[in-house]
Amino acid sequence: MNKRQKWALIKFTFVLLITLGSVAVIAELKNGVNRAEAFRAMEHLGKIVSDYKQKNGYVPPESFVDNLKESIMGQVRMGDLHYRARWLDADSTPDTILAFTKSSSHSLFFKPEMIVLFHNGKVQRMDEESFDKLFARQQKPGEK
Repeated sequence: MNKRQKWALIKFTFVLLITLGSVAVIAELKNGVNRAEAFRAMEHLGKIVSDYKQKNGYVPPESFVDNLKESIMGQVRMGDLHYRARWLDADSTPDTILAFTKSSSHSLFFKPEMIVLFHNGKVQRMDEESFDKLFARQQKPGEK
């Protein structure tokens, strides 16, 4: 291989590495945006549920939330939302899980997480293991 061919190979390798790095950074930025949008959508849902609860004295039924899903900004990034109003009762504690979804973003740096809306309106990210333990304690017979 002559000097000119070596230099061309070095330049090609350099451009290839820069391109691969750029693609990875853009993918991570996209995942970060998706995670943030899903969290904001759950916060928006929490505000609507809290307003309904203040006005009526109880959380809205699942049909209300189902009709509302399409209008929540960023809801498409929330994925499969599980709303648990039918499993709650009057003596539910503030830390009872009202709604949850699994974050649909796949990242090199972040583990899969759950986005959880609690009965008191607080929204929190949780790792799957912590969520599973909490949900198992709160799950009612017959609930999936």
